Amino acid sequence: MHSAKDAELVFRCLQGDTDAFAELVRRYQSAVYATAYYYVGRYHAAEDVAQEAFWAAYRSMPNLKEPDKFGVWLKEITTRTAANWLRRNGPRLRHETPLPQRRTVPFEIARQGPTGTSEIIDRHENVQRAIDALPERYRLPVILRYLQELSYEEISRFTGESRDEIRGILHRAGRQLRELLADADTTEDDAQWHRARK
Repeated sequence: MHSAKDAELVFRCLQGDTDAFAELVRRYQSAVYATAYYYVGRYHAAEDVAQEAFWAAYRSMPNLKEPDKFGVWLKEITTRTAANWLRRNGPRLRHETPLPQRRTVPFEIARQGPTGTSEIIDRHENVQRAIDALPERYRLPVILRYLQELSYEEISRFTGESRDEIRGILHRAGRQLRELLADADTTEDDAQWHRARK
């Protein structure tokens, strides 16, 4: 089952094989969740969007024209589902005061004390801001590769771009991220220097 191609799994789904759909979910759940989070920006909402996207895919499976492009089709469903979620919830979110984002900190880092933990969190936020500053076409592949740790093959199946295109995007994005993070470190150093002078 694990080595079955997407088209074969789709065919099995259409024959009523629920295990085949479970395998498709397992294969794409990281990419779908990451895409949902990329658009809605909230953990629980991303989980809801991901579940809704898989349910929509399951219901719409008979309409899939190219079963070998299941991943790309699923990405389109996920982005549409996320857009619908934002349309429904956008007005409420504009009036909502966002809660501070809670992060789980590994025990080894927590043992470094508040200063070490704070530096790790600051670094994480700098990385997130740098990703947000990338051109839109680069952001999702970066999230899928470096935050979800998907392979080039998995990203290619989901985005519809070739492995070479993905490799090129990640290479250019990596160079831009290094520049953005170097700028962020310089800005942070300047801010610390000014604080120390006061």
